Amino acid sequence: MRQRFVLDTTAITDAGLRAKEGYESVCESAREILDLIAKARLKLNISCYIPYPTVYAELVSFLKRHKCDDEIFIKLDTWLVKKTPNRYEVQIPAIIFYEYVLTVRQKINKGRKIAEEFIWESSAVAVKLADNREELEREIGNLIGKFRDKYRTALRQGILDSAPDLDVLLLAKELEAGVVSSDAGIRKWSERLGLRFVEASKFPRMLKEYLTLIGSSESSSFGNQVFINPL
Repeated sequence: MRQRFVLDTTAITDAGLRAKEGYESVCESAREILDLIAKARLKLNISCYIPYPTVYAELVSFLKRHKCDDEIFIKLDTWLVKKTPNRYEVQIPAIIFYEYVLTVRQKINKGRKIAEEFIWESSAVAVKLADNREELEREIGNLIGKFRDKYRTALRQGILDSAPDLDVLLLAKELEAGVVSSDAGIRKWSERLGLRFVEASKFPRMLKEYLTLIGSSESSSFGNQVFINPL
């Protein structure tokens, strides 16, 4: 059976992937992974897709911010299949939608509680430092930073919070493909949809293993053709 994978932006850009593989920059990571994808396409007929235009635009923008050279964008356009998911035809079980609404509602309630806690804390700080405006602004600024981090974690972790995230799942569902990402929300809902999920940090090594084995197989076949003695 032909293997297909749908890539999220993190399949190319994930910091954990770079650390694990020893890539020194986003551009090096992109170049090496796209080269692996190219070899897998030519030798193993493995196809890697990227939702278009959502995830593709997100990835291109990310690579441009890191000033990657034109060669990488050529590889990107050559070896990743750009496809828009068929949002009108892909069917998602009603229970998935039901569970997602419940999850979002729980996240909203948690976010509200966090906001209330920080309102009380900031009020106490305001009363305590009412006569010291400079110190008050510094303390309130620190509280705002902490609130943003805690609120972001509470609301975004484990959910699909963008159109590109949803497009990854829809396209994978449409193609019966595996999903490659490091996003916790994409992972969770991939599993709920019964989709194969590959952690972004493990994807390069998986492709390398495939290519190593096919190389060994080709060498073995060649050796057999040369050295087998006729009866």
